[in-house]
Amino acid sequence: MTTTADRPLLRVRGLTKKFGPVQALAGVDLDVPAGQVTALVGDNGAGKSVLIKCIAGIHVPDAGEIDWEGQPVRIRTPRDAAGLGIETVYQDLALCDNLDIVQNMFLGREKVRHVSLDEDRMELAAKETLHSLGVTTVTSVRQPVGSLSGGQRQAVAIAKAVLWHSKLVIMDEPTAALGVAQTEVVLELVGRLAERGLGVVVVSHNMNDVFDVADRIAVLYLGRMAGVYATDELTKETVVDLMTAGRSDRWSVPARTKGVAS
Repeated sequence: MTTTADRPLLRVRGLTKKFGPVQALAGVDLDVPAGQVTALVGDNGAGKSVLIKCIAGIHVPDAGEIDWEGQPVRIRTPRDAAGLGIETVYQDLALCDNLDIVQNMFLGREKVRHVSLDEDRMELAAKETLHSLGVTTVTSVRQPVGSLSGGQRQAVAIAKAVLWHSKLVIMDEPTAALGVAQTEVVLELVGRLAERGLGVVVVSHNMNDVFDVADRIAVLYLGRMAGVYATDELTKETVVDLMTAGRSDRWSVPARTKGVAS
């Protein structure tokens, strides 16, 4: 009997998606547990973006099932995903440079008191969220986002995602184009999300980042799941093998594969 503690936060089974003659996903299975970081990796065209967009409600899959907290769900729109507690931070961050941090974090979800914006409540919530994530490099939540560094912008985007009591945060290439110091800050933030009990999915091409932050690594190969493994079962070389050939003969420990597609 599966208990609440045993079941994954998100369970994807047989997810399939075609765009015309192109088979982007072919029967993909994936479990995402709460309190862990799952890295999603694969070569260009493997289906990573399509998979996360199906989970986020951008694409509607052609076939397959999605269970959320043990119950079957239909995610047809981003609003459906947000209603469940799924937030996605895309590579472009979707932040408005001309607005300040508070305005960005509450964009489209502004708090209103009587007939006017409740600026004090929004500012306090923004400060508390950033503080809870250990973000100390932002001097004022009234700074225009356009004045922030890449790492600070990423921190704001992550804080925006968790502000709405999300349970799963999906991040697409969160350290792309960041320097070493900024990357370290962002990876620490990712780890804190998992420590808070959230499920985290990180899409990344950077193997150093993946091995630094991920508890589990899911490898897509040509639209299929080549396997899902505990990070300590893999080396960077075996991950590259799985990404480029869908299999590997090199293992750092005896193969204890998890969720390998047959």
